[in-house]
Amino acid sequence: MLSVTARPGGTIRPATAADLPALAQLCADHAAYERAEPVPADLAARLEPALFAAQPRAWCLVVDHGGELTGYASYSREFSTWQAAEYVHLDCLFVTEAHRGGGWGRALLDAVRVAAAELGAAQLQWQTPDWNTDAIRFYHREGAVGRPKVRFSLAAVLDAGATGAGPGPAGRPGRGPLRGVAGGVGRGCQPSFSVEGR
Repeated sequence: MLSVTARPGGTIRPATAADLPALAQLCADHAAYERAEPVPADLAARLEPALFAAQPRAWCLVVDHGGELTGYASYSREFSTWQAAEYVHLDCLFVTEAHRGGGWGRALLDAVRVAAAELGAAQLQWQTPDWNTDAIRFYHREGAVGRPKVRFSLAAVLDAGATGAGPGPAGRPGRGPLRGVAGGVGRGCQPSFSVEGR
């Protein structure tokens, strides 16, 4: 996997377990920036097995300025049914306000593209809020292709029948929580981007 990438003023390197408290704070700052719900108070503990197990579920790169973490990018390997191929999903890319404009966002994106290729993926995909026009312009400059989509979330359940969300009589829509989904669980139109791996 990717090793340390040095740049003037800092480095991009894989996160370590010792970074977890600072990484959790970066995640909290990122969530606040994106006007999302606060991250869990125990996020650092939750991230540890996901990032540092023998077979990690995801990976994370951090921007290290002399021991201070000022940015991060997290990503995981996913599967595209339409392409019948694996791709890498860039879940988060964030640089603190004081360090924006210094090329760290581009350097993180480039580093994840390299990591995606090392994982055997031909493509990197991600999304950003539609109001984040600075990010959208940046991604377009990097050659990414955007596609408008609406992102949804819904709580998982063990018994779908118990939710009343399945088909109703004669195939009509059910009367459970999924009916009127646009009123609650949608997160708005979020442009989805993709770029070829390197």
